Amino acid sequence: MRNSVTPINEYQPYWAECYGTAPFLPTSREEMDQLGWDSCDIIIVTGDAYVDHPSFGMAVIGRVLEAQGFRVGIIAQPDWQDKSAFMALGQPNLFFGVTAGNMDSMINRYTADRKPRHDDAYTPGNEGGKRPDRAVLLYSQRCREAYKETPIVLGGIEASLRRLAHYDYWSDKVRRSVLCDAKADILLFGNAERALIDVAHRLSRGESVSTMTRIPGTAVMLKSAPEEMTEIDSSRIDKPGKAMAMPNPYATESACATSKEEKAAKPVMVHPSRHDAENSYVRIPSFEKLVNDRILYAHASRVMHLETNPYSARALIQKHGERELWVNTPPIPLTTEEMDYVFGLPFARVPHPRYGDAKIPAYEMIKTSVNIMRGCFGGCSFCSITEHEGRIIQNRSQESILSEIKEIKEKVPGFTGVISDLGGPTANMYRLGCSDPRAEKNCRRPSCVFPKICEKLNTNHEHTIDLYREVRGMQGVKKVVIASGVRYDLAIESPEYVKELVTHHVGGYLKIAPEHTEKGTLDLMMKPGMGTYHRFKELFEKYSKEAGKKQYLIPYFIAAHPGCTDEDMMNLALWLKENDFRCDQVQNFYPSPMCNATAMYHAETNPLKRVKYKKREDLFVAKGERQRRLHKAFLRYHDPANWPLLREALTDMGKRHLIGDRPGCLVPREGSEEEMMTQAQRRGSSRHGAKRFATKHPNQPDIRKPQQRSKNGKPSGNGSANTNGKGKPAMNKGGKPKTSNGGNKPMGGSKPMGGGKKRPSGSRNRPAAR
Repeated sequence: MRNSVTPINEYQPYWAECYGTAPFLPTSREEMDQLGWDSCDIIIVTGDAYVDHPSFGMAVIGRVLEAQGFRVGIIAQPDWQDKSAFMALGQPNLFFGVTAGNMDSMINRYTADRKPRHDDAYTPGNEGGKRPDRAVLLYSQRCREAYKETPIVLGGIEASLRRLAHYDYWSDKVRRSVLCDAKADILLFGNAERALIDVAHRLSRGESVSTMTRIPGTAVMLKSAPEEMTEIDSSRIDKPGKAMAMPNPYATESACATSKEEKAAKPVMVHPSRHDAENSYVRIPSFEKLVNDRILYAHASRVMHLETNPYSARALIQKHGERELWVNTPPIPLTTEEMDYVFGLPFARVPHPRYGDAKIPAYEMIKTSVNIMRGCFGGCSFCSITEHEGRIIQNRSQESILSEIKEIKEKVPGFTGVISDLGGPTANMYRLGCSDPRAEKNCRRPSCVFPKICEKLNTNHEHTIDLYREVRGMQGVKKVVIASGVRYDLAIESPEYVKELVTHHVGGYLKIAPEHTEKGTLDLMMKPGMGTYHRFKELFEKYSKEAGKKQYLIPYFIAAHPGCTDEDMMNLALWLKENDFRCDQVQNFYPSPMCNATAMYHAETNPLKRVKYKKREDLFVAKGERQRRLHKAFLRYHDPANWPLLREALTDMGKRHLIGDRPGCLVPREGSEEEMMTQAQRRGSSRHGAKRFATKHPNQPDIRKPQQRSKNGKPSGNGSANTNGKGKPAMNKGGKPKTSNGGNKPMGGSKPMGGGKKRPSGSRNRPAAR
């Protein structure tokens, strides 16, 4: 039964517990000798440098396994050209654990335009090229070459989001499950502590990994489907053909009564799944069928996203050649007690001494930050956090969080009294969730906040407010900054939270992500409309004024999202110009594996609705270098280098009236004064210095801080791209701050919007012509 799981802190420790706790998990034979080890029970191979901090996956998994009594070694960023690097610690007694690291290796190595990156925030010295493409595959192959009989367990975000046949943006084709290609024994997806501890203890008892086929949160390859279970074809759940009138198997509640009296008298009914989730599984189309059928791929993606509730989801099966890929139900979320157990382990909180004085940028960013929760119920279609960490929020206790802050004060070198973040995937989902436990266990909505906030969702931010106040009151803590993105549609449900945030925890600017301005695109993103943004902006301005502070919002936007037309981007650009926002960094949509928007990108249809071959909702998708460059250019309408492309596009769109020097025009006419700048001045290169407008992936820390430059290309200060060199937001001509977009770390501030002319309504999302 799914509800009868053993708490991860109640297993009988393995006999090697007698060796005690290592100051750092060993990375060499010499370190093993110092600990008195003759061998490792488990060896973790990772694409990241080894940082013993709870924000780094390999450290969390390593310390969790160590607490279970196992001897755990780390092989960090090995030379993948030769198996000898994978033999450095000898043969593990139980298994190799293989992960690409905190980031997908392809996203880590390439931009959204498929251009190679030359840096890596998870490597000492920010040096690029220390991990291979598709690291999980290469590492698994070398482990198999090194010790053929040793089981290989895959984990981490790269494996998690490639557990099924998936569209691969970099090769522009559907690839097989990474488990199949890596020829590993088992794959763990999501937050893997529970499954990994189970696998480790069963292997230590002499069980074969081939018998571990029913562990939640794992995927395995089978010769055939289980005969004792009932098979349900995915077309019975979401038929990719003629629409059928049938009961909705995903309904979670009955129609609400109209009057208050009736509503009070009639309880809300929760409809469980039509099928027995414990004894049935869903067959989704095979890899071979998905390779050449984009509509069927969208159908398979939709079904997979409907089967994500850890309490009511069914297992999935997918044929790969002659074998069956069996994906078990998602892992049961950790309880607060279990979360406290994980984050209370003895992390050193610093990089391994082998790196000397070399800086690891990702660590420098998060060394004084604290994870207070996991998971996200936002369900944004372009984000895969929900597919990896789950929709149910896993919370730490306040006592555990305060205890970690005390450790930071004691262990982090050079701690100045500033806590750089209290958050997680979202800053303000701590202790929020469904108010009805029975509904939560049966609900299959992909989002709790779209198209509107569910009436069962608890949006009371009292626990977060209380936590902020407790941390602020700690001795030695001077400032607490909230750097995780704020979900502003939730925040406006609790004005007291907004007041607390704005008054005490905004360091001059606050990043939020409306992502777009046009309703058609926002609906496909599963994001709220701009009315919600304006409501949050009003509260932000009000409480900033009451606190006597000049603070600014930084709105983030995405270009080239599936379903976003050229006209949608034009309207967004007009909105930016109307409000004098100038994005120094912009982000093109990045089709990462498994997320809904990636299915949109590949299939050019909408998987958020029932997928059909006929009368389907086709989407315009910006593909190709020129089209994606145009959408990015609209976000940087103010850059003279983009004006020729924008003029050409506006002419083709019949919008020549937006070219000129009149108020309301988007770009100046050809031959304007600014356009007379030299190419070197536009680029900010040569003797004028570097002025690159980097495009960062949302999950990659923003490391570089280019100098702000004036028109002649000369530096105007020593601050970041959007500051004046004195730590204050840089100002445009009209005295309004610039905005930034594209990286995890804001580069400046944007002044709250004032009046101005009404933005053109433009067109909504329209199907592409076939």
